[in-house]
Amino acid sequence: MSITIGLDYPFTGRWMTQNSPADRVPSHGTQLFATALAIDFVPVDVDGRTAPFTVGSLVRPEPPERFPGFGRPILAPADGVVVAAFDAVADHAAYRGLPSLRYAMTQRRRIAEGWPALAGNHVMIGCEAAIVALCHLRQGSIRVSPGQRVHAGERIGECGNTGNSTEPHVHIQAMDGPDPRLARPVAMTFRGSLPRNGEIIDAG
Repeated sequence: MSITIGLDYPFTGRWMTQNSPADRVPSHGTQLFATALAIDFVPVDVDGRTAPFTVGSLVRPEPPERFPGFGRPILAPADGVVVAAFDAVADHAAYRGLPSLRYAMTQRRRIAEGWPALAGNHVMIGCEAAIVALCHLRQGSIRVSPGQRVHAGERIGECGNTGNSTEPHVHIQAMDGPDPRLARPVAMTFRGSLPRNGEIIDAG
């Protein structure tokens, strides 16, 4: 029997929806690591933009600090208990333009290295009938530890650029178990709905 869990947005402010299962399944183009129903949110400024795209963006990697969402608080999307917290990966450069193409060529290597190489720094929270993973967090920002009870809206870390990430954003997925290699994806809604690609969320 399939289930859908209701979550709050794990952030405040304005974020753009990407790779939404409202537009396609699998949302990230693969069934691996229970990501078929995952969703990404990219922080944007008041005009709905990330970092300005310049000629330099076309030809070289950019520091993550250039992006408006780097370091924004990431919040627990529901009440629950932390089942995993990983904070060992350094934030890397952002890749747009030609650098993004070169970065895409290394995707197979990250998949072969497994979940930590894809998720980067992350927190997993057991809530309702699922495990919710929040990924690509900023190194050194995670404030919670396994076994700790958290409440919806509680700060757990910051938006970063770790793992399989071309620019600072948060990746969220729900699973029916704590091991992404074995778990099945669980559908999510946010405040009762599921945003589509390109939709900007203003979470207050």
